[in-house]
Amino acid sequence: MRRAIELALRGWGRTHPNPMVGAALVENGRVAAEAYHEKDGGPHAEKAALAALRRAPRANATLYVTLEPCSTEGRTGACTSAIAASGLRRVVVGATDPNPAHAGKGFAVLRQAGIEVTPGVLEAECTDINLIYNHWITRNAPLLAGKLAATLDGRIATRRGESKWITGEAAREDVHRWRTLFPAIAVGAGTVMTDNPRLTARREGAPVGCPTRFVFDGRLRSVVDGSLPAVYTDEFSKRTVVVTTQHAGMGYVRKLRGLGVGVWIFDSATGSVPLAQFRARCAEEGISGVLLEGGSQLMSRALIERELDYLLMYHSPVVLADDRAKPVLVGLRTETLAQSIRLADVRRQALGDDSLVRGRVVYPERVQIDETLFSYG
Repeated sequence: MRRAIELALRGWGRTHPNPMVGAALVENGRVAAEAYHEKDGGPHAEKAALAALRRAPRANATLYVTLEPCSTEGRTGACTSAIAASGLRRVVVGATDPNPAHAGKGFAVLRQAGIEVTPGVLEAECTDINLIYNHWITRNAPLLAGKLAATLDGRIATRRGESKWITGEAAREDVHRWRTLFPAIAVGAGTVMTDNPRLTARREGAPVGCPTRFVFDGRLRSVVDGSLPAVYTDEFSKRTVVVTTQHAGMGYVRKLRGLGVGVWIFDSATGSVPLAQFRARCAEEGISGVLLEGGSQLMSRALIERELDYLLMYHSPVVLADDRAKPVLVGLRTETLAQSIRLADVRRQALGDDSLVRGRVVYPERVQIDETLFSYG
């Protein structure tokens, strides 16, 4: 199953809105054929592994697959039918299909065909592969995940605003790996104006990738100056979408659209983009996941509005010990530990001297919001 997981991860970022799936066909204790789901619309891993074998499986063969085989015809035909027709007598599965319409049905179909099914092998690892798909298929809405990098004492910049670089090279490379996975990235206007990020996925040995790039700018502050941020003018500008409100000047909207930049306009009483409306629009556009990369204002608002589903927190072994250094998150008045926001299904990873802690965001009962701590654009 660990080999099947390795295979599944080869489809990293290329299968949306479908899941990543790996399959290994084992005979006499050795992998005789293997495959993975390479892209949306392509052959499923189970069928591809059977095809790679180029013959009928031996009597003792076992198929290891990271996700419950599909039992509906779809565009490529049901994998359960292909498995039964191949003569396989044993299938070992990692995760159950999270789709409520399909969950467990593949197991039932295989068992009815006389095939031995063993589910739940390395289930947590196999489920973790498909964070975006699992959320999308169960909620019909995109996964909104946040990425933050902070010192050990929870600061993202010095009192003078210096933040490059808090984390080391290994952690920054890992961020580009996650950018490759997510269909979209989002930042606030302050981050665009201060850091002028490219928001592309740059990995050694691979071409530069560019997901959809969202800039949250409720009043189009980032368009006022004559020198526009790179995301509005570079070779990927047509993959940039500015998310704003009716408070923005229409002249700036026309300027952006003239550059080929998309503009989504939402109604707002405050000039802040309502994240629930943004999520709904992403669902309409078929965008299954968005990685929010900051800054602190956008991330804090996502937590306050309870719209952040997942958090990736990078920590560097650096301590500023300065109460005027910029905090990572603000805006809540958490008076007891019972009111704190927590992570579930936590995973930890060492990245050089830095560390990554990530998990699903779990919200407490309502707590008081301190809106005086920040303004959001």
